[in-house]
Amino acid sequence: MDVALTLVTLVAIAVAVAAVSERFSVAAPLGLIVVGIAGSYLPFVPDLELTPEIVLVGLLPPLLYAAAIRTSLVDFKANRRPIALLSIGLVVFTTVGVAALVHMIFEADWAVSFALGAVVAPPDAVAATTIARRVGLPRRAVTILEGESLVNDATAIVLLRTAIAAISGTVSVWEVGLGFAMSAIGGAVVGFLVALVLVKIRRLIDDTLTDVAFSLMTPWLAYIAAEQIHVPGLDAHPSGVLAVVVAGLLLGHKSHRIQSASSRLFEHTNWATISFVLENAVFLLIGLQIRGIVSAVGDDDLSFGRVAAGSALILLAVIVLRLVWMFPATYLPRMIPRIRAVDPPPPWTYPAVIAWAGMRGVVTLAAVFLLPANVDHRPALVMVAFVVTVGTLLIQGLTLPALVRLIGLRGPDPHEDNLEEAKVHQAATAAGLAYLDENEAGRISDSVMERLRQRATDRTDAVWERLGGVETPSAQYSRARAAMLEVERAEVLRLRDEASIDQSVLRRVLDALDVEESILDRLSEDATTADRETDLRPVTGHGGCEHLKDYCVTPTPTTPDGCEECLRDGHDWVHLRLCMECGHVGCCDSSPYKHADRHFDETGHPVMRSFEPGEAWRWCFVDNLTG
Repeated sequence: MDVALTLVTLVAIAVAVAAVSERFSVAAPLGLIVVGIAGSYLPFVPDLELTPEIVLVGLLPPLLYAAAIRTSLVDFKANRRPIALLSIGLVVFTTVGVAALVHMIFEADWAVSFALGAVVAPPDAVAATTIARRVGLPRRAVTILEGESLVNDATAIVLLRTAIAAISGTVSVWEVGLGFAMSAIGGAVVGFLVALVLVKIRRLIDDTLTDVAFSLMTPWLAYIAAEQIHVPGLDAHPSGVLAVVVAGLLLGHKSHRIQSASSRLFEHTNWATISFVLENAVFLLIGLQIRGIVSAVGDDDLSFGRVAAGSALILLAVIVLRLVWMFPATYLPRMIPRIRAVDPPPPWTYPAVIAWAGMRGVVTLAAVFLLPANVDHRPALVMVAFVVTVGTLLIQGLTLPALVRLIGLRGPDPHEDNLEEAKVHQAATAAGLAYLDENEAGRISDSVMERLRQRATDRTDAVWERLGGVETPSAQYSRARAAMLEVERAEVLRLRDEASIDQSVLRRVLDALDVEESILDRLSEDATTADRETDLRPVTGHGGCEHLKDYCVTPTPTTPDGCEECLRDGHDWVHLRLCMECGHVGCCDSSPYKHADRHFDETGHPVMRSFEPGEAWRWCFVDNLTG
């Protein structure tokens, strides 16, 4: 009972602090760390020790898997060079640099020094991406940070295990290299094989709950399978961490081919909930470790002042080493013409902000407990790991938003996102309508054909409507339909309370209402996320479209007060479009009469642009491209 009460209390506090942090626009990991530190000194709070088994087996696989299935494999491959330089190169560089400092400050053996260097080397997957997304970093920067944090834990754990083996005996350079290769390549192979088997199995599964159950087992299947493989004569095995990451990347990439839509939605909701609870509980647990760590340091031979000073110096070294590595790693590879041609050097602001997003987390604090109990000054080394973890979270986490504002680094533009989304929707809708005309015409009634056409175009129209500043038809529909659903649900609940209708029938009706309301909630969430900015920067590219390239000069509008036909006939419109050839002003596809489309059908003028204030995007009717 005490264990159950402790777990429930821990989760409840973590969720509450996360909610308060969200309310005051503070990154949840930072608030949880502070609350955990304060709570550790309350007399009624029990000692909750983070053991390596809890973290490396219980917490790390699901956290990494949840992050991996959300990570784009396409983006990961496109950024594999910077990800490898950070997740492998920087981890090794930091390990060596910190090892030299630890050896000098604490006079520790080189093997112990390298072990602590490996412990503090990897940034945390959760902290970096959580804070990076909150401050609105460019997507490529977030992708690189995500990719780094997925792989660097495996690198650090391999280095740590090698150093621990050296503590107990002698390890040759050959054994180190072979062990590292075995862990990296073996882990990737195991992850690939696990994903391959699960892809074949999950293709055959029609039941949503069974499919999601396999998803929940996957991280431990990959981790345990890798960790159980041992090569005779070699003290190494495939990396379970890397196996989890590879399996997650591949299964996330294949999900739209092997899962039904309902399975993907259930899986997304389950993993989002699991991640939310575990991530927040982990950072609270990190803070709760401080009292026990400080108490253990008091019993060590080294003075507390020396340990504190050494911890501060190593914290500074961890931050500086990342800064020192980041700029050469960004610009030196681009001195090769072949690389520079396909990946030009980014502005200095990109490596600067990535260099500052090096927050450590739970892996650092858990890995330090893997050090053998007989290591000299082990409490001091644990203290160093704690100071580095909490110090980077507080110093870099609190100042990262200010740094982003100071250097003027801008995140994704919601308007440009909407334009790209509309372009994809337009292409998908065109493909769907082409299928409808080629395969279903004559087989279904005209009224059904028209309903299908309308449903297909409504989705695309809703995205285009987000570019305007008024309440659009889609927004009006969502608002009114949500109110109707609330009334409908109240009526169904009244019938349920009367017990006059079978409960299973009522449950199906309520489920149908819930499904429709969830769709409205998703549309509302998308519209809120893509909230309109006051200015849309002109898009200078033309995507290879000759029409967009030719029509760049805006003509004089024929009817600057509104849609020419709507003004003539006394109709209303939603948004306005301007023909780039003749200056005709027509209404958009979301308007009842779609005069901009009709103008193209009648004249063949290929390009129109938005005629809304602050918008500069253009659209080619011929090639279905924005510019």
